[in-house]
Amino acid sequence: MVRQLIPEVFSNVPKSPRDAVRDIRASWARSTAITIPDRVAPRPPAPGGRRVAFLIYRGNPRCGGQGVYTRHLTRELVALGHSVEVFAGPPWPELDEGVGFTPVRGLDLYRDPDPFRIPARSEFTSLPDAVEFATMCLAGFGEPLAYSLRIDRLLGPRRADFDIVHDNQCLGTGILALHRKGWPLLETLHHPITVDRTIALDHAESAWQRFTTNRWFGFLRMQVRVARQLPAVITVSENSRVDIGRQMHVPLERMTVVPVGVDHTVFRPDPSILPERGRLMVTSSSDVPMKGLVPLLEAVAKLRAEREIELCVIGKPRKGGRVDKAIERLGLGDIVTTITGVSDAELASLYSRAEVAVVPSLYEGFSLPAIEAMSCGVPVVATTGGALPEVIGESGKTGVLVTPDDPEALVRAIAELLDDPAARARLGAAGRRRVMERITWEVTARGTAACYDAILTGRPLPESVTFA
Repeated sequence: MVRQLIPEVFSNVPKSPRDAVRDIRASWARSTAITIPDRVAPRPPAPGGRRVAFLIYRGNPRCGGQGVYTRHLTRELVALGHSVEVFAGPPWPELDEGVGFTPVRGLDLYRDPDPFRIPARSEFTSLPDAVEFATMCLAGFGEPLAYSLRIDRLLGPRRADFDIVHDNQCLGTGILALHRKGWPLLETLHHPITVDRTIALDHAESAWQRFTTNRWFGFLRMQVRVARQLPAVITVSENSRVDIGRQMHVPLERMTVVPVGVDHTVFRPDPSILPERGRLMVTSSSDVPMKGLVPLLEAVAKLRAEREIELCVIGKPRKGGRVDKAIERLGLGDIVTTITGVSDAELASLYSRAEVAVVPSLYEGFSLPAIEAMSCGVPVVATTGGALPEVIGESGKTGVLVTPDDPEALVRAIAELLDDPAARARLGAAGRRRVMERITWEVTARGTAACYDAILTGRPLPESVTFA
């Protein structure tokens, strides 16, 4: 899934010891305690509905696709008659009416505007707090482990309140403890984070950055160990299923594919908005090599030499990071606009203003930006990285596919579409049809609920939901 939480946090890892000391000093000066929201009770289940404890260790829907997944899946599960209570760590999720919410207090050590903050002494109230902070101090990422330990304690007294636990890619030691205590459990694993680590290491610019990258992804050993022992896993594409099996050694028979959806009532063609000539759009939740923004910027620099063009980036490149430096190096500051904090309706309007949407990722386990653009009727140029061919469909019919990390290929594909209004209209309409037929949140919710039923009745997981 494209907008991944780990890369979003990883983009703030200091590049040198001096940077680390600077960040710590600044963090101490800014640090304030976290405000804990009130619990919201879930809507009771309809007759035959399941009571679901849905776990997400980092809930914010604007920093990664997993927050989007949580919001829309839980809403549709409630619409099907299930009762869902989301147990989320900070930053807090946005949830719809009827979905319950229990905040799982954490230290939120990577929050804006003070990532790598030092909490006040009064914030340390449990062993997981100490684990989370100590791991950060050792250049690691401790949120999954700390959250899992907290949720193991939190759910202990509430066994009678739920039929099943659905964990969204935490894969911490505490999740395995719940399974061993007899909780029926379904795991969502969007794609193997081993891919993120490999790409980050391949693009490391110094020995120090390679060291901090390896330390940061130290949590992967735990996640792989936990994933191998869980009885039921859903993932979002056949490509992810195969990669999880190969890289994390999860048996294929324990996994089924339930694709992510899109809200086609919000992300839809808007005939009142005319696309702006030469306008491109890309959505990226993180400033990391895997998202392929630098190759896209290099392509945009070549395109501007022969035509009027502009690029709208939905996301916030880190100041001084790879993307920020590339914009300055290529002299693109006058034609690249970055936008953050937009609603789904605003995002849909931005898609409608673009002539072409681009998904330049080197790898995606799925791709919410791709299906959002397709649902808006905007032609998509994407790479063949990961599951993108599976999501987009046949190149030339429902989108255009090019090789990853290839600016020249992006130039050719984008230029051909910009010069061919008929092709843009044809691909946009075909992409919308593909979404409406195969990729909606109702399809996601029904596939997920079928997995709940299989687990609770002792049957095998249902067959994968396919894009074909």
